[in-house]
Amino acid sequence: QLSEDVERASGNPTDEREGEMEVHEDASSIILPDSELGTTAPSLRFSKTCLKNVFSVILLFIYLLLMAVAVFLVYQTISDFREKLKHPVMSVSYKEVSFYDAPGIAFYPGKARLLSCKHHYYDHIPPLINPGQPGEIECTTQRINYTDPFTNQTMKYALVVRGPRDVKKKELVFLQFHLNGTDQDFSAIDYLLFSSFQEFINSPEKAEFMKDCESSYSSWKFSGGFRTWVRMSLVKTKEEDGSETVEFKQETSVVNYIDQRAEPRGDQLFFVVFEWKDPFIQTVQDIITANPWNMIALLCGIFLALFKAADFAKLSVKWMIKIRKRHLKRRSQVMNHIN
Repeated sequence: QLSEDVERASGNPTDEREGEMEVHEDASSIILPDSELGTTAPSLRFSKTCLKNVFSVILLFIYLLLMAVAVFLVYQTISDFREKLKHPVMSVSYKEVSFYDAPGIAFYPGKARLLSCKHHYYDHIPPLINPGQPGEIECTTQRINYTDPFTNQTMKYALVVRGPRDVKKKELVFLQFHLNGTDQDFSAIDYLLFSSFQEFINSPEKAEFMKDCESSYSSWKFSGGFRTWVRMSLVKTKEEDGSETVEFKQETSVVNYIDQRAEPRGDQLFFVVFEWKDPFIQTVQDIITANPWNMIALLCGIFLALFKAADFAKLSVKWMIKIRKRHLKRRSQVMNHIN
């Protein structure tokens, strides 16, 4: 058998050569494409990969910049909101009315005596017929005694008169007081205004009501020998706790009264007119301009942009790592083929 195998080998030398030539041809056919990949194709792939990596890095920096801007906006929004909470804006609104709730006018005449009180309309005040003499008292009045709220010892006497109500007809109240004599160089009568005469009438404790009014409202004076016009305007203020306070603003004009009585006397006459300045009730309240819902919506949008930017940055980094690994794998495969 051994001699037969040797004879076969010696008898077919061409077959072995053809097999070797086929192996060499296969090897050459494999090596040639690898040599081409090593020279042309990898360079093109490397250039494209490089451009993609550069572009990804630029995008990453842009999104990092946008994230920094978003963080700054979050900080600025929160700071502005806190600042607006500390400094509310005063809002003034006007409501037009035809009738006011009739105010109460509390006079402290002392030794002076009320001679007449009338309601007039359309700013028409007829001339006095008998100045210094008792006349008609058409006003609703109430007399009240109470202790001074600041000393709790002195008794005070107040004459409370119902004020004007119909602003459309320009209703006014005209009062005349008389003081027989005074030891002072200057004679004047104190008065104060409070928001509702009806509340005073309905109050079971009128003395306590007047003490609260004197503690809450400011008092003014009008002098003898003059005719004093008082034009009132109503201001409502809404506090932070929801309560509402009422105060009066007034414009006062004084006109000298020419006493035309036949004989000069040592007594004093007081004339005062109360009317509404305009039909607008002024409402003042503090408004916080910062809207929490707007701030929450803005913060949600900013945080959503932050999360999307972070997600994009993470995907970009993963993609760059994947491209790098793929490039290294192809390069190793080419080197293995060449080897």
